[in-house]
Formats: sequence, structure tokens, C-alpha cells
Amino acid sequence: MKTFMIERYGDKAGVRAAEMPDPQVGADDVLVRIHAASVNPLDLKIRDGDFKAILPYRLPLVLGNDLAGVVVRVGSAVTRFAVGDEVYARPDKDRIGTFAELIAVHQDDVAVKPATLTMEEAASLPLVALTSWQALVERAHVQPGQKVLVHAGSGGLGTIAVQLAKHLGAHVAATASTAKVDLVKELGADVVVDYKKQAFETLLHDYDVVLDSLGGETIEKSLQVLKPGGQVISVAGPPDAAFARELGANPILRLAMSALSFRTRRRAERRHVTYSFLFMKGSGEQLGELTPLIEAGRIRPVVDRVFPFDQTRQAMEYVEKGRAKAGKVVVTMT
Repeated sequence: MKTFMIERYGDKAGVRAAEMPDPQVGADDVLVRIHAASVNPLDLKIRDGDFKAILPYRLPLVLGNDLAGVVVRVGSAVTRFAVGDEVYARPDKDRIGTFAELIAVHQDDVAVKPATLTMEEAASLPLVALTSWQALVERAHVQPGQKVLVHAGSGGLGTIAVQLAKHLGAHVAATASTAKVDLVKELGADVVVDYKKQAFETLLHDYDVVLDSLGGETIEKSLQVLKPGGQVISVAGPPDAAFARELGANPILRLAMSALSFRTRRRAERRHVTYSFLFMKGSGEQLGELTPLIEAGRIRPVVDRVFPFDQTRQAMEYVEKGRAKAGKVVVTMT
């Protein structure tokens, strides 16, 4: 099968087209012919080796973390899917590789594709939709009337998180550039802070939850807008010991991760708030919960640009250079 893969970490020019053997299909797997896949910042971090200490992939490695496609074979123990089903998924972190013609995915990580979406639209959603769900529903337990701040509201994650937070009944604020303010308001944000003209930490206060995808100083400033008991959940900040435990990391790695976030967690404690790092997990069940919201139009995908599969490397460069105007970048196999 055709793929885009890397043979070593840290080489931006190392992403290349290559033929690889078709996947082995386990008893609980579905084999999916991929029609579309989306590009995430996570793909760039994996390519660069940023996660090699905690995600020890065997090289060469096919990249890609999102897919939409059609089931072409099912394992002997598969009960929920049949050949011909249109599906979408975020494969388990240990089984990525959606920049390819085929992938074998555990049936627990797969959901039936929303009937209202194209393959390209569906492929844009799994990673960011699951991240939004796991942050706002599973971890923060957002309730109607609470106040939620979403950073980078026009980004791939932000566009979905704003819509989900609004669906949950929250008062939603988001940060965005001047050109994106109207779009983010259309997605449901009650307040949009133009970060080029305004400092969100001086305008917003008494928030219950901040979802951060920027890291760095943004986390420190976000602590200032929370009410006592509030929480910053970051997908871009320093990992913490809880994440290390989830990974089953050894004690040394746990200690190292705890040290990375120590300063941030200490500042949070002084303000009587909390900081946590989120690395989302694949879940067909949670995608299944999101699907009715998508089909009802409560959550709509935002796709910036679609590249043909043979331009996957250019699609990654497009994302890396920040050229996307809003939402996700997708590659299509057809």
C-alpha cells in the first residue's frame, strides 16, 4: 500500500512516500480503506521526535492520527461493523498511521461516520472532537451556566471546543486574531478576545475552565482568569505525573514529567486552582456520542483546505507554517 512515513526523527524533509506491506488484521480489528485523513500538530511533534521518550514507536513509522473511510475486512471477533460500513476514527496512540491507503484499527476505536458529512469533513474531526469531549465532558464536567475559555478559537481544536462548550450550556469566551473574530462568534462564542489588540487576562475573570492549546505564557496568564476551584486543561503545556501514570511510565519518567510541570502546578495551587495535561485517547464510544450532535448540526466541522494524498508532505508544511486560516487541513486519497 502507498503511505507517507519517516525513517528517523527530527528530519522535516524525511517525510516521504513509500510502499509498505498491507496491515495485519487481528481478531478485534477492522481493516479500513482510507478515503481521507487530517493533519494535526501532533503529527509534526511525532515527526520531530518530541514524544519519543513516551511513545516509543518502531521506525520506519507511517504518520497520521485521523481517518474516514470504508471497512473492507473485519476480524473474527468483530461484532459492531461489517464490510462496506463508512466509518471514522482516531486510532489508538500505539497504532497510528492514517497517511496510508489502508489501516487496521481496533473496533473499540471506530464509529460509524456521520451521514451528513463528506469523507473529508469526517476525517477532520476525530482527534479534535475527542480532545474537546475528554477535556470538557470527561475531565471538567462542564455544566450549564459555567464559564469556559477556549484558546485559539479558530484552530482545529478551538473550532470544535467552542461549539461543544456552547452545546453544554456554558458561557463561552475564545481568543482569536482580528480576521477570525466573526467566525468564532458564528461558532457560538459569547465573547471573542482579539489577542492582537487585547490581553485576555485583563478582560476575563471568574472562569471555571480554560482549554489551552498554545502552552507557554498562555498557561500562566490563564491561571489568572480562573475562579477558585477552576482548572486549566492543556494539550500543549508540560506533562504531569497523572499523564505519566496513564502511560504506565516507569518511576524515573514519572518523576521527570512531574518536575516539568512543577512550577505551573505550584502557581496554580497558590491561586486555589488546578493545572492538568491532556493527551487524548481514541474512543469509538465517545465518537458515537458526538455523532448525533454532528448530524443535528450542533457541531460542524471547519475545513481550511484539502490536499491530494500525493501532497501529504506539503499539507504538513502548510500546517507547520501556520497558513491555515481556520479549522483543519485534510488530505484525500481519492
